[in-house]
Amino acid sequence: MAYEHILLDVSPEGTAVLTLNRPAKRNAFNAEVIAELNDAFETLAKNPSCRLVLVRGNGPVFSAGADLEWMKAASHYSERENEEDAIGMAEMLRRLFELPQVTIALLHGAAMAGACGIAAACDIAIAKKGTIFSFSEVKLGIIPATISPYIINAIGPRWSRALFVTAERFEATFAEKIGLIHHEVEDEMAMEKLVEHYADLTYAASPAAIADTKDLVARVTGEEIDASLGRLTAKRLAHRRVSEQGKEGLAAFLEKRKPSWSR
Repeated sequence: MAYEHILLDVSPEGTAVLTLNRPAKRNAFNAEVIAELNDAFETLAKNPSCRLVLVRGNGPVFSAGADLEWMKAASHYSERENEEDAIGMAEMLRRLFELPQVTIALLHGAAMAGACGIAAACDIAIAKKGTIFSFSEVKLGIIPATISPYIINAIGPRWSRALFVTAERFEATFAEKIGLIHHEVEDEMAMEKLVEHYADLTYAASPAAIADTKDLVARVTGEEIDASLGRLTAKRLAHRRVSEQGKEGLAAFLEKRKPSWSR
């Protein structure tokens, strides 16, 4: 697919930079943007040489959320047509959440509504000081449905309920406090320094182990801690120990050398 509203660049080293690129529309989501994001995430998932994915926004804000013209058009859809339309957003967020690579959302200016879903679906979220957040859907008579699994997973049901029903705006300092983002940084230089830190950590770790670990967290979250869960985790550890990268990691440690995947 040729992209019109996003940019996707994968370096030879294996770092992908995906940029929302509708600055004139404040990087707002519409059906075309979501289709391109779906395609990009599907493409990245199949790229074994890619190890780190950065999600950015071009222009003064990360994203203002939903495009008003898109929402206006959807108001004339039938319920069935609206459901089909919303599935695109739900699938896009799921594909981002399930990417095997380390994913980092880099936020600035504003991250509204659906853009908060992008942040929560990434493994790590970093925002510049002063970035504005809001779940503004109820002001428009709708609900933050497709982003809700990721927001609730990030900040818990208590804060989700309060912020969903009030649509209150809040800044990066508060977003960090409640867990919607991991870090608030002062400026672009501080953000890039933190990205480099996470890149160093990512490239020092086994790509296969990272992918399995992400899946492990998703699988174990919410499960009752019992003997059955213990067996599941033991089975997963055994599988990783006998894997090619599991053996390489142990050998490298014992031989006091860098593993094959380390840059």
